[in-house]
Amino acid sequence: MDLWILRALLFAAVLVSGYFILPFGTDIRLTLIYSGIIGIIVILAEMRIRRLSLKTLLGAAVGSVLGITGASLISIVIGRMNFENPHTETFLQLLCLLVMAYVGLVAGAHKGEYLDLSMLEGVLTDSPARKSAKVLDTSVVIDGRIADICTTGFLEGTLIVPHFVLRELQQIADSADSAKRNRGRRGLDVLEKIKSVPGVTVQLLEKDYPDVKEVDLKLIELAKELGAKIVTNDFNLNKVSQLRGVDVLNINELANALKPVVLPGETMKVFILKEGKEYNQGVAYLDDGTMVVVDNARRMIGRTIATQVTSVLQTTAGKMIFGRFPEESENGSGHSSSKQDRRSYEKVPNNHRNGLDDERVKGR
Repeated sequence: MDLWILRALLFAAVLVSGYFILPFGTDIRLTLIYSGIIGIIVILAEMRIRRLSLKTLLGAAVGSVLGITGASLISIVIGRMNFENPHTETFLQLLCLLVMAYVGLVAGAHKGEYLDLSMLEGVLTDSPARKSAKVLDTSVVIDGRIADICTTGFLEGTLIVPHFVLRELQQIADSADSAKRNRGRRGLDVLEKIKSVPGVTVQLLEKDYPDVKEVDLKLIELAKELGAKIVTNDFNLNKVSQLRGVDVLNINELANALKPVVLPGETMKVFILKEGKEYNQGVAYLDDGTMVVVDNARRMIGRTIATQVTSVLQTTAGKMIFGRFPEESENGSGHSSSKQDRRSYEKVPNNHRNGLDDERVKGR
């Protein structure tokens, strides 16, 4: 709104200047029309320039200056030529100026992305604020855990929500599918919750890349332009961003790093929730969703017991803990606990191994 007020003041200033100076003759109506057209052209040019990156603007400025300098040198040569019609000389000089300025502007804007602004970082940008900026992905907003991370103070600074991410979130919230609709609305609620967290600033950025269709690639381009990090829990976006040289904060990797470390032989208390896949097994879940398979615990379903850890298996989807209920006799089993735990893991369905999150949700 403030920007449109400034644009209106600029337009009014152009009209007033044309009214008093009368650059187009004494006809006031014609002067106001021409002045209004000039004001509209200036405002449209400003709206277009605001979408360009700093590198593009610097490249265009340098290119246009070089083009005008070259045109001035050529005009000197043209001025020393003898033309029968003096208007020919003026026309050639003006044409040379326009062509050279235009070519320099376009070429400089196109090559501006190759400029290295690291030397000007302390002058043109606030380096600490730039490094602390983080771009939020749609998946991490819908996930919701980022709000708790911000509340605890482990994530601070400026969190940038691009317009195309917000638009994708609104489309999910307006989906005909009730599950998607609930996820989208939860994402919007998460953003409102993050806004109220002290030390965290949520910035809605009206930046888009029309030439790029995929949202993930737009996020990468925006992060590269701002020098920011991407916050996500998307495995594919994580890998692509690393290949493109963009730093990523993965919420899933953080969650895996914070899982409790248990060693074989330790004793832990778990709540047996349901029956396991093998005979006389019970299944429990830790607070972070880690699955615990306990032998000899089938009859303890619905109770909290102390189990002795026999082995820990690290999978691509997370960690699985195997234990044994020590109060039960082993009935003379001659197999080692490690081999038996691996056979138990092999009997877990593939869809569970590849996505422990679904099973954890059911367990909770």
